[in-house]
Amino acid sequence: MTDRKRLGRARRWVVKVGSALVTDNGRGLDTQRIAAWVRQIVEARAQGVEVVLVSSGSVAAGVQRLGWPERPRALHQLQTAAAVGQMGLVQTYESQFQQFGLKTAQILLTHDDLADRQRYLNARMTLRSLLELGVVPVVNENDTVATEEFRFGDNDTLAALVSNLIEADLLVILTDQPGLYDADPRENANAQLIDQAEAEDPALEAMCSDAPGVLGSGGMRAKVIAARRAARAGAATLIASGRETDVLQQIVAGNAPGTLLLPSREPLAARKQWIAGQLQARGQVWLDAGAARVVQHQGRSLLPVGVTRVDGRFRRGEMVVCLDADGKEVARGLINYDAEAAQKLAGLPSDQIEARLGYVTEPELIHRDNMVVTA
Repeated sequence: MTDRKRLGRARRWVVKVGSALVTDNGRGLDTQRIAAWVRQIVEARAQGVEVVLVSSGSVAAGVQRLGWPERPRALHQLQTAAAVGQMGLVQTYESQFQQFGLKTAQILLTHDDLADRQRYLNARMTLRSLLELGVVPVVNENDTVATEEFRFGDNDTLAALVSNLIEADLLVILTDQPGLYDADPRENANAQLIDQAEAEDPALEAMCSDAPGVLGSGGMRAKVIAARRAARAGAATLIASGRETDVLQQIVAGNAPGTLLLPSREPLAARKQWIAGQLQARGQVWLDAGAARVVQHQGRSLLPVGVTRVDGRFRRGEMVVCLDADGKEVARGLINYDAEAAQKLAGLPSDQIEARLGYVTEPELIHRDNMVVTA
């Protein structure tokens, strides 16, 4: 089976649409094209695909609405344009999805939201909850409040981080170009479209131009860097033309156009490598013999009932080390409760979590997908 055929089996997508596409190169929101993408997303959902939409266009739409001749450079002017343009952008998406009986949700993020672990987890849980409810999240950078040092810089970066956030299988970057070329096609008539490559190949970035379009903030280099970010969590990236007929349906059918950038590791293996190698342990949980056995040998999640002791000061989502009764490390993973809550839950069956805490975040202390067996 070819790699493009495998894309048709991806069950969770992040689809990013660029400013030039959304605003028809600055002439105003392209309702007809937006309607086409919405229809394709609806059809993909009908075939079992969950979709989070990351849409640029608020600044470009605001520039057009305000009658400004070009995209401004000053941050306060960009924020003003975003505030004006975001209204029309969201209304357009909402009205188009409503025609198919689907609800949408607006999610505005800043880099600071994803840098802070607690806010990162809140955003993650909100997006996952929306997907479970069948709502289509429409994500954009919160341009109206983001300060210069906390800006993503471009929505390609945002889309990659959202891919990591929801553990997406596929990042689709729709642009006004057919894909990634081995040279800038605007300057080199002999430039060749790259069909497929590894996302972390360092040669890719050297081929790219930094120059964005007139309306956008990211060039093709930003898309390659975004693909590299997504690959680190195991997601493939497809860079393709948003003007391609039924581009999303072609992906579902296994005939994806454009440039396919593949991760070098499987999604779960990549995530667990990140957990094991890049996160600092903030505490320890001690397991009874039964819990140590099922975690170590059966690949099961860690439930509160199997915990005998909790040490350390940690927040929800931070990494803790799992120790057996002899103090030997058996696993490490991202814990679903902070230290105070985890101490209260030690030895408790999962169906009693709400009675003890007054709320339930997850039935597990550490889910197996967020755990690495180390012994």
